[in-house]
Amino acid sequence: MFGEIEGTGFEVIQSTFGACIIGHARVERLWTGARWSEGPVWFAAGRYLLWSDIPNDRILRWDETDGSVSTFRQPCNNSNGHSVDAQGRLVSCEHRTRRVTRTHFDGSVSAIAERTDGMRFNSPNDVVVKSDGSIWFTDPSYGILIDYEGSRAPSEIGACHVYRWDPLTEEVEIVASDYLKPNGLAFSPDESHLYISDTGGSHDDNGPAHIRRHAVTDGGRSLGPGEVFAKCTAGFFDGFRCDTQGRIWSSAADGVHCLDSDGNLIGKILIPEFVGNVCFGGPKLNRLFIAGTTSLYSVYLAVNGVPPATAL
Repeated sequence: MFGEIEGTGFEVIQSTFGACIIGHARVERLWTGARWSEGPVWFAAGRYLLWSDIPNDRILRWDETDGSVSTFRQPCNNSNGHSVDAQGRLVSCEHRTRRVTRTHFDGSVSAIAERTDGMRFNSPNDVVVKSDGSIWFTDPSYGILIDYEGSRAPSEIGACHVYRWDPLTEEVEIVASDYLKPNGLAFSPDESHLYISDTGGSHDDNGPAHIRRHAVTDGGRSLGPGEVFAKCTAGFFDGFRCDTQGRIWSSAADGVHCLDSDGNLIGKILIPEFVGNVCFGGPKLNRLFIAGTTSLYSVYLAVNGVPPATAL
């Protein structure tokens, strides 16, 4: 069966998508009331999800045990993307302070990365933690272009790069410098490749709207040149995650696009608003949480997300 499966939210484009979905599963809207949702991250031990409402300057918390939503942090410096480090601590990208931070178990917040070569970052956007403890993040200029998602300011760097923070030296190095607006990023299940989206077409009519795939080199510390992996057919690929079989589940203007390991679009989860980001959660990591513009959605799938990095 191809096309939209009525009442489910699934659209089958290639037959291989059938193995990824549960026929009777339905997309659920869990909550609404945001201005621009982003950065969902799952905390298994507490059975809750955090995500950002960037213009409202708050991090929200959805509780799996009773479905309630509360404010986790406000103000939050217009936080965007989040991840979990190997010790289970929250790692966040903050637009307003133009830094990457860690939230400790006692609730205190400290900066991981604030500057590169003495210059402030633009507005760190999305972040992933590798199994060696290194932290990789993108730094487009969205948070300094206008006052809606941060604070208007000039770029001190004059460009938008992708960075790696080293857990041993605590130094930050550029790993990709040929992006117009680097945005979402995710490692392949074996961490041999890093996928990075470029949403440069948002402010440049001839700009990119694709995901590139880079080989991870130099013992896991650097990236190869990177080729175009997939072009978005509806808006832009913003945030995304990999499942254990190497498929990518990415945000787009019409919902979530599922790309196979060769970059082919095999199916969609249709959402009635722009999607900013996604993550896998639940006890078996088989529930996809979807940050739509104003709402939080979820759907159970027949696949499993890649587990977060664990302490060595």
